[in-house]
Amino acid sequence: MADISGLQFFWFILIGVLFAGFFFLEGFDFGVGMSTRFLARDREERDQVIGTIGPFWDGNEVWLITAGGAMFASFPNWYAAVFSGYYLILFAILFGLIIRGVSFEFRHKMATEKGRHFWDWTLFFGSIIPPFFFGVLFTSMVSGMPLDADGNMMATFTDYFTPFSVVGGVAVTLLCFLHGLNYIRIKTLGDIRERAEALAKKLYILLFVGLVAFAGLLYFYTDFFTVHLVSTLVLLVIIILLSVMATYGAYKNKEMLSFITSGLTLIAVVALLFFGLFPRLMVSSLDPAYDLLIATGSSSPYTLKLMTWISLSILPFVLGYQGWSYYIFRQRISKEKAVKY
Repeated sequence: MADISGLQFFWFILIGVLFAGFFFLEGFDFGVGMSTRFLARDREERDQVIGTIGPFWDGNEVWLITAGGAMFASFPNWYAAVFSGYYLILFAILFGLIIRGVSFEFRHKMATEKGRHFWDWTLFFGSIIPPFFFGVLFTSMVSGMPLDADGNMMATFTDYFTPFSVVGGVAVTLLCFLHGLNYIRIKTLGDIRERAEALAKKLYILLFVGLVAFAGLLYFYTDFFTVHLVSTLVLLVIIILLSVMATYGAYKNKEMLSFITSGLTLIAVVALLFFGLFPRLMVSSLDPAYDLLIATGSSSPYTLKLMTWISLSILPFVLGYQGWSYYIFRQRISKEKAVKY
């Protein structure tokens, strides 16, 4: 097996960090969108919960665009295999993101209640579709897909949708919903906050059942326990402990603890998948010799070096701007003073 250079390792980790940041930030975005039907009871409460993410939702999605761009520039073979082999899955994700973004712009501009009702439902479905299909994509990827010697993936429906990938999709969706409920708890006032706490308490019980199922299927559908036994066990324990802490925060009214730990749970899931993949980029179900590797699937050393300098120069400004925006809009939102988005 070819040696992995420092820059190749750095960019593999960086892509993982970008996806982790996306799920932490966009995860509660998705959860808030789901709560418009599962939690809010009238138009005013929907305006209230949507107001909590109104200034941030589009900025959070930039993390996904950056992750895709980094994958394209640093590991073009990985990018080609994923974006061609998962074309329909990614199309579904894109469709969900589009209708979700449009709903933010149109829902409060409708002159009729019927029109507002339509865009509220569009926001709801647009918040469920992306996390579910992202879960399907990543879990099916780590379990192995029909990747040939040329890096081409010719998959069928049963390759994409297995018990493991479906459970993975549901698990990611549920984690995002809980993350959104915890975000609503720290950002709202009134009845909606109390109902978010009550619903989170019930859903954490379901989450633990899902985590057990996910861990069992991870054993049967991947080689993580064979190739990376220690890191896999450690990260599974971390995921469970973080979920316990989030549950504790829900029952003891510790809002920030629940929010931070639910977000870290999503990050730990991404870390589990990326650690399990290493030193591979994609796993071939046809022959291990066809696995796409970090060492052989990257751009040239010059390209990686140039990208490193550019990214390290720009990244502090991006993080500073996004952190500042969260600080400016840090106040809790009441039902009466919600800004319509």
